Amino acid sequence: MNKIKILPDNLANQIAAGEVVERPASVVKELVENALDAGAKRLQIDIELGGRRLIKISDDGTGMVRDDAILAFERHATSKIKTLEDLAKIATLGFRGEALASIASVAKVELITKTLDSEAATRVIIEGGRLIDVKDAPRSNGTTLTVRDLFFNTPARRKFMRSEATENYHLTNIVQHYALANPAIAFTLTNNGREVLRLSPAKDLRERAYQIFGSQMVESLLKVEGGREFVAKVTGFISAPRERRTTRDGQYFFINGRFVKDRIIAGGLLEGFRAVLPHGVYPVAFLFLEIPFEELDVNVHPSKTEVRFRRSEAVKETIAEAIRGALASAGIVAIQGSGVRGQESGQTALTNDFPRTNSSDFNQFEKTQNPVYEQPKIEFQISDFKSPNENAAENSVFPNENIESGSVTNQPTETEVFSNDFEQTAQVKNQNSEFRIQNSESENQTFNQSDWAIQNPKSKIQNLETPIVDSAAKIPKSIEPETLSSSRIRPLSQLHDSFIIAVDDEGLLLIDQHVAHERILFDKFRSKETTRKIESQNLLLPETIDLSPAQAAAFDIVETELENLGFALMKLSGRTIAVKAVPTDLPASEVRNLLAEILDTVDKEKFGAARANLHDQIAASLACKAAVKINMKLTLEKMQWLIDKLLTTSSPTTCPHGRPVILRLTMKDIERGFHRT
Repeated sequence: MNKIKILPDNLANQIAAGEVVERPASVVKELVENALDAGAKRLQIDIELGGRRLIKISDDGTGMVRDDAILAFERHATSKIKTLEDLAKIATLGFRGEALASIASVAKVELITKTLDSEAATRVIIEGGRLIDVKDAPRSNGTTLTVRDLFFNTPARRKFMRSEATENYHLTNIVQHYALANPAIAFTLTNNGREVLRLSPAKDLRERAYQIFGSQMVESLLKVEGGREFVAKVTGFISAPRERRTTRDGQYFFINGRFVKDRIIAGGLLEGFRAVLPHGVYPVAFLFLEIPFEELDVNVHPSKTEVRFRRSEAVKETIAEAIRGALASAGIVAIQGSGVRGQESGQTALTNDFPRTNSSDFNQFEKTQNPVYEQPKIEFQISDFKSPNENAAENSVFPNENIESGSVTNQPTETEVFSNDFEQTAQVKNQNSEFRIQNSESENQTFNQSDWAIQNPKSKIQNLETPIVDSAAKIPKSIEPETLSSSRIRPLSQLHDSFIIAVDDEGLLLIDQHVAHERILFDKFRSKETTRKIESQNLLLPETIDLSPAQAAAFDIVETELENLGFALMKLSGRTIAVKAVPTDLPASEVRNLLAEILDTVDKEKFGAARANLHDQIAASLACKAAVKINMKLTLEKMQWLIDKLLTTSSPTTCPHGRPVILRLTMKDIERGFHRT
């Protein structure tokens, strides 16, 4: 008896639907693409219950005659390609001929369509892949396709659908993508009868971005225009470095008008921002690539969001060149070959990056520029050239404190420790092997490096060259929490104003000050949420934020969690919200980026179904923004406070994102490195 059989068409369509129709947003994507291919100038999208109950899309495109309307629901029925050569130069969004057949196999579908020459429209009704009825109907030119009870005949698929709010987020996001790609087309989106999005035709991408994201986003956009002949033409916008995210969810990529998700484009974008944004931070981007059809394969996956490039490295480098050109035109990076960093309004263009926190624990930390973006400046005081004992005496906040064996007696309170402003420092710039010292008592004087070392034997910079030494990269290791003890850890100094150097009975410790404070704040937010409301600070002027349609849908999901964490929020007209108060630990300058990050990544699939997971994710983002940053100078008292607080947390050796906080170099490792054992 034969074991291999040909599947019935209905079953084959349902299998195909598993690839094409992942969720309601997939249905909207396919139908919007069909409408755009039909030359529509206006699209109306209506959804109910996150797309479960209803998805309805109406357009004013060319429509179909009766025979085509019936045939369109057959598998592999399409008007987009006819020969094998057409497959190598696909110029339309749709071409596989599977979408309508797949959708109709798992839903109740009604199609009403009319061409300009037809006297009446045609209505086609299909349920679960079975043709129910075909008849005339009234309608003006164009097509209306209604999808009801999605996955009604496949309960296993239906139960895997997410909450209504999450599905609404994805639905709004996909409409937002195609609205960006087609600024000349009008889009209207309603959710449960409430208008979510209404976009009139725009003259260009910038105006469309203003319609969706508001003026605050548009003000930070930099125009991108570049490319290479026969490789790719690159246009669009990128955000200035001050408008950044910790995920790539604010990046929108299009190839020949098609929305795609592609690592090559993302890599080229990141390469263009190299040395401009720190690691783990991503820009907002709207990038449009025009690539010759023969250089591209879009027939990779049924969802058509993945592509292959014939010369992927050339495409990546072309994108990076265009990004660097946009940054150079804005004065953010040095123009190629000039050797001079661009300036903007008389100041360094990159400002307000990695702002210093004004939290209740570090509320007096001075806000400084992020030195990642330009050659680091060496900053010190004239007093730094005194002996260590002299410096310790002068810089001591508490004259009567005695430091013996690394411990501090008469230790000040937490409030006293963090109420001291940093002293004003003079800047010393390393320029052509010379150092320029400036202070209020004398004129600028320039010293040769070697002369300076001779005249100032106690100087910290007697010799800038380090002899070649063996690397100890493999020696430091993560440690277990039980091996730590507050009484035995003594801070010594800082490494590059980013890592605390400390010692204990076992050896040497390196502590990442940012993630250490991040762990402290995370535990604070998480514990206070269950005991009492987190303290808030009122903003002098409420911060108004224009949300995109997708962010507005996400805001409904997280509004309660944000209020539990100390935010005071108010909805204004349209998609605008006002932030009246924030947690005391969060700098006001970080409010906008933090909310954008949370709303852009609110998809509950990334957090799991538990509400606690959502709360923890928001608390982790809040802790990261509020924590002390790298490149921030700390006193010994502040270092000791961080260590003491860290050791009381639930996991002192890892941050909320799983990164190590402390590395140890034991005495045995040190002795072995010096061949003493």
